Amino acid sequence: MNKKSVAKQQRIENILLSLKKMDYLTRRQIQTIHNLGGDRNANRILNDMNEYLQSFRHGMELVYYLSKTGRERVKCEVIRKKTPNIQHFLLRNQLWIYLKCPSSWKNEVKIKASDTTIICDAVFYQGDTPIFVEVDCSQSMAINKSKIDKYRKIRELTGQDFILVWLTELESRRPRLNALCSGLKTRVFTINEIK
Repeated sequence: MNKKSVAKQQRIENILLSLKKMDYLTRRQIQTIHNLGGDRNANRILNDMNEYLQSFRHGMELVYYLSKTGRERVKCEVIRKKTPNIQHFLLRNQLWIYLKCPSSWKNEVKIKASDTTIICDAVFYQGDTPIFVEVDCSQSMAINKSKIDKYRKIRELTGQDFILVWLTELESRRPRLNALCSGLKTRVFTINEIK
């Protein structure tokens, strides 16, 4: 194989590994993560990879995920399909990109202390400090409050310092989330900030 085709295979592999890690990505997200240049070039690259990818429309964007062949190529056991919950995945992934793609990032992690358990949307680390991510995709504030109470309980039980990061679609929710998180190290982002 010449250098050009080795580079092409490596790029394919890297895009598939990103999809394995993040489940679903829009064309724009893939373009950003893998420096694919303009829209036309990104579309050409993704069209060339169609045996490895499935896609569907979400609003004005195409959303990609791994096909059976794509999963086999990168040894991914999680089967994804089109989902009505896609906005949640895309928001979380946009935050990952905005935070410069931390390599320690893991999605859907169970945190347990004594009899208190919560599954955070994602976790990553700054040094030894865990940063728990919660995506508020127009769920009720009662659900958010219940989650925050669990984080507070986990901190009491473990004494572990952590940062709780919220991502919300609505600017109006920022002050409410900040108020509910009083006493916890918290950062609230809105979708407009991280686009």
